[in-house]
Order: sequence, then C-alpha cells, then structure tokens
Amino acid sequence: MINRRLPALLLVLGGLLCGCSAAPADTHSPSAEERPFWRDEFDGSAAARPSEESWNTETGNRDAEGWGNNELQFYTDDVANSALDGTGNLVISARPAPAESELPCYTQEFCTWTSARLTTEGKVALTRGRVEVRAKMPTGTGLLPAIWMLGDNGVEWPGQGEIDICEVVGGEPRTVYGTAHGPTYFNENGIGGSATLPADASQAFHTYAVDKEPHRITWSVDGEPYLTLTPSKLPTPRDWVFEQDMHLLLNVAVGGDWPGSPDSSTPSPAKMTVDYVRFYGTGRA
Repeated sequence: MINRRLPALLLVLGGLLCGCSAAPADTHSPSAEERPFWRDEFDGSAAARPSEESWNTETGNRDAEGWGNNELQFYTDDVANSALDGTGNLVISARPAPAESELPCYTQEFCTWTSARLTTEGKVALTRGRVEVRAKMPTGTGLLPAIWMLGDNGVEWPGQGEIDICEVVGGEPRTVYGTAHGPTYFNENGIGGSATLPADASQAFHTYAVDKEPHRITWSVDGEPYLTLTPSKLPTPRDWVFEQDMHLLLNVAVGGDWPGSPDSSTPSPAKMTVDYVRFYGTGRA
C-alpha cells in the first residue's frame, strides 16, 4: 500500500462474483496436510490487544512521510483504533482525531484522523502457500483499507516486493484490487487486476486470499480466482522478487493520492472487521 494510484497495468479484470448477501464463512477446506501452520482467530475479551507474539503496531505519520501516499491518518497503538471486539474479531477503526490532539502530519501541521496499522514483520511470514483473510472492509469517500504483504529480503522498497491481497478504494465500494509491486513495476505501474463484489465490501464478510507458489501468484475472492501473475508478465522477468518470506499488514488509511480526501459523508468510525487470518504451506511462525 505504498504510494499508488489506480494501477496502470491491469492484466485481468474480474467478473461479477456470484453470491447473495453473505459469503461463506470458510471457502477453503484444507486436508490434514494443508492445515494452517499459523492462524489468528482473534478470540479474546473485548478491548484486548491482538497478540504481541504475532503482531506489531506501527505508529506515526510525519516521520513516515505520510506513509508514502500523503495520507492524513496518524497511526496509534490505542485500543480505540485496534482491538478485539470480544466476539472473535479484530477491529481496526479509523476515526477523527480528538480535538487538540496535535498529532504531527506530513502534508499538514496536524493529522485530522487516527487509525491503526498492524504487521507481522519479524514474527510471522509466508514462504510458500496460501494466505487467507476473512474480513469486512470499510467503504466511503477518502478511505483506503488494505490487506497486503511485504518482503523480508531487507531491500528498500520497491525492491523489497509487495503483494496487495485486497485494497478497496472507498469511492469504489464494490471493487477489490489486487496488485504486485517490484523493482520496475510500482506505484501507478503496479501490475494487477480487480474483482467486483455483489454488494459494498462493508456489507458482508468476504475471504480475500493469495496463493503464493513458485513463480506464480494467484489472487481470489471467496474462492474465485481473478488474477494470476508469473515472471513472463513482468516488464523484465528477472525482476520477480517473490521467492522469499513475506509478512502481512492490515491497515485503514485515510486520504492520500489514491482515495482522495474524506468529506462529511465519510463514515466515522470506519471499521475493518477481521474474522481470521490463516497461513497454509510453509513459512515462519
């Protein structure tokens, strides 16, 4: 989710996904050999923090240069912005900053919104296999919730490699974007595609997934693939940087170059509700 607008290179446009009001709770039924090597079902009491054994909470805005996208939210470690809800979900909430909070912002003096950005960096990573996240994504003007991965190769972005599992631009509430970024294809030149939901992403849970196989990445929603990427589809095939461990990030951004600024219609709080995260295959946990 680093500084991008609508990707210029769309390899595949997903068709209308079939289904009614609610998606299946779990569209992937693994065999005994395919059980998750790591999972978080977010069981715990209301207002509890997600496990520190698996999750980091990143904070700030100005020092992070607006998180590379001129964003307006200040990420906090406050339970008002990220906490369990007591019914088996993690909730990440973007909300207007408290009056007189004076949170330093990159594009203006103070940030007008707060939110949260959680990452498994240094704790949990996928080498090969499948990552599934079942979530309801917030929609509304100026919002950009994201489920995504970054590489652990220690190289500066974009050489680090990035896989956007799911981004929903608030003004396009039924569109799910999946994108890859690498050394010669990043920002507006990221390579990706999209899928269309039967209703706004905020209305129902959907299972957003990526299968990360040797020299092949496949994006899907509710078990329906809509994009496959291989080295042959890159500007330079040798720029394939995904044969490495990659960690997961969850966040709700506000404002910035892609979604634009929030307005009076933007929901407050704007909530990403995550039912579970599951990693299948091999990796580090």
